[in-house]
Formats: sequence, C-alpha cells, structure tokens
Amino acid sequence: MAFSKTLGSERVKMSIATRHLFRRSPAFLNHCRSYSSTSGTTSHIDHHRNHEFLSPSDYIGSWKPPKDPKEAQSQLARLRREYALKVKAVRKEYIREVEFLKLEKQKKDSARKEALRIANEERKAAKDAEKAAKAKEREVAAEEFRQTLLKERAEKLEYWRKRTQKFEEKKKQKKELLHRQSSLWVSESELEKKALEAIVDSTPL
Repeated sequence: MAFSKTLGSERVKMSIATRHLFRRSPAFLNHCRSYSSTSGTTSHIDHHRNHEFLSPSDYIGSWKPPKDPKEAQSQLARLRREYALKVKAVRKEYIREVEFLKLEKQKKDSARKEALRIANEERKAAKDAEKAAKAKEREVAAEEFRQTLLKERAEKLEYWRKRTQKFEEKKKQKKELLHRQSSLWVSESELEKKALEAIVDSTPL
C-alpha cells in the first residue's frame, strides 16, 4: 500500500516535472520554431520578447525510478507517450499562433497599403485640382488679355474714324469757304475794264 502511494506520488512528480521541462526547454522552443518557415525574423523576435516564461520548477530532476525495472520501464514508456502528446499539442498551438501572427501581419500590411493608396489618390486628386485651377486661371487671364486687345483696337479704330471724319469736315468747310469767296472774285481783265469804266464815268464833260 505504501509502495502504491509512493509510486502514485512519483508519477505525479514525474508528470509535473516533464510538463515543466517541456515548457521551459529552450531547445524544444527552437525545435518548434523550425517548423514554421513562413514567419519572418521580426515575428520570431516579437514572439520571443512577448513570451512569458514560467519560473524554474522544483520537480526537475526530482523523480527517482522505482526499484522494479519493469515498473520503471513502464513509467518511462508512459512518460514518453505523454511527452509526445504534449509536444504534438504544443506544436499545434505554436503553428496556430504563428499563423495568427502571420494573418495579423498581413492585415497590417494590407491596411498600410490601403492607407498609402488612399493617400496617393488624394495627393493625385489635389494635384489634378491644382492643375485644373491654374489652367482655368490662365484661360481667364488669356481671355481678359484678348478682350483688352480688342477694346484697345476698337478704341483706336474709333479714334481714327473720328479724326478722319473731323478732317473731312474741315476739308469740306474749307472748300465751301473757298467756293463762296471765289464767287466774289473778279478776273484781272475784268478788273481793268471796270476800273476804266469808273474813270470814264467819273470824268466831267
């Protein structure tokens, strides 16, 4: 009876010691990390930094095999099976965690790419709007300049038209004045004749 209790206690101690050894072994952690070829170096470093290690266990090295070799062999075989099952479970958990980190990284990369795409589109839209505004300003300035030239040309044409009209009016007035004056003029021969007549008429008989 005492041997059974001792054996049961030894089994519990061995199981706990194996579990702690399994959790604490750096070699095993490195071995598990080698199963994931898709995760990057950054993910491994972050995982190692964020991992919370357990405190050292007092059960490591505390198991003593029973005196019966068959019983010891049976216990070791059972421990190996338990160890293999736990290793398998930890591998699954580690792979699940690595896949989760991979998905998180993909989400972050996708979000970053989407943010960059939106920022580029907004920047491109702003540049296009600025170009359109400048083109509109140039178009308005060109139209104003054209209208100014047309106005100046029209003013010059109007100025020369009025000046020509005024010149023609002065020329016409001068011509009319000359015409009126010419109607009062007497030719030189007629003037001599009239002078002789005046002299003759004025001589007393």
